[in-house]
Amino acid sequence: MIRLTGVGKTYPDGTVAVRELSLEVAVGELLCLVGPSGSGKSTTLRMVNRLVEPSTGRIEVDGADVTRQDPVELRRRIGYVIQQVGLFPHQRVEANVMTVPLLLGESRAEARRRAHDRLALVGLDPDVYARRYPHQLSGGEQQRVGVARALAADPPVLLMDEPFGAVDPVVRVRLQEEFRRLQQRLGTTVVLVTHDIDEAVRLGDRIAVFTAGGRLAQHGTPAEVLARPTDDDVADFVGSSRGLRRLSVTRIDPAHLEPLDGVRLGDLGDTVEVSATLEDALAALLREDRGMVGVRDGARFLGVLTPDGVHRALRASLSTDAASS
Repeated sequence: MIRLTGVGKTYPDGTVAVRELSLEVAVGELLCLVGPSGSGKSTTLRMVNRLVEPSTGRIEVDGADVTRQDPVELRRRIGYVIQQVGLFPHQRVEANVMTVPLLLGESRAEARRRAHDRLALVGLDPDVYARRYPHQLSGGEQQRVGVARALAADPPVLLMDEPFGAVDPVVRVRLQEEFRRLQQRLGTTVVLVTHDIDEAVRLGDRIAVFTAGGRLAQHGTPAEVLARPTDDDVADFVGSSRGLRRLSVTRIDPAHLEPLDGVRLGDLGDTVEVSATLEDALAALLREDRGMVGVRDGARFLGVLTPDGVHRALRASLSTDAASS
């Protein structure tokens, strides 16, 4: 879907923002570009829709070279969400979301129908929110409107630059989870910039780690990056607690469950699905005062996971990765 080949950006003063970058994003994938400030991740994102022109290399979206396309038309076909949201303050929510469909030639009636559909999709009741102005919304609500506007024209590609950074931590996690479910449902190809490794691990199918000087230091799945940083720069960025972060990307293994004969699911209080992560299981353990959490496959009880079981599962995961490196 998106292919960058030998892409670089050097400014007239000689500053190298991105250096010889080659990277692919598959259809329906969510790729997180992560790294410290000034590492080139936002510049990379903006080169895809030509808000920044590349100095070298080739960028293709769906097989077509973006540098040979009209930049305005290109941007109308690619959704774009930024941290500051960028809503038009003098327009109601409905009009904000209708913007791109109208530019693409849709009738006002169809654009309005589409806007209301997208508002509902991001969890905002159009009967409640469509006629409000941006200043009448909370930060989280404004961010949802920004996502709805970006999705209004059914773009195959969505670019997001620190989209959840301006909202408080509790709202941020909820928005991240809701957006991930929405992205998977729609099958949209997403490139998301963040400086937050936890956000990248939570959201990304793959992570691309940038370091100083616009260098792509590593890319892979969250589990791969956390388990095997390619160099000291990546290891420093993902942090010394990367082993704990693996809780969020390691699934429950039935081999680490313990049987509990004669116990029914209803006797266990909080339970988790076997498809859940160790982080989900640990959170359930902390909510309960039983020292164990039940694990189920639908309505079928599989066993219980104890704190010792979580520890064994995490150590086994780390040992497996170490053996394969």
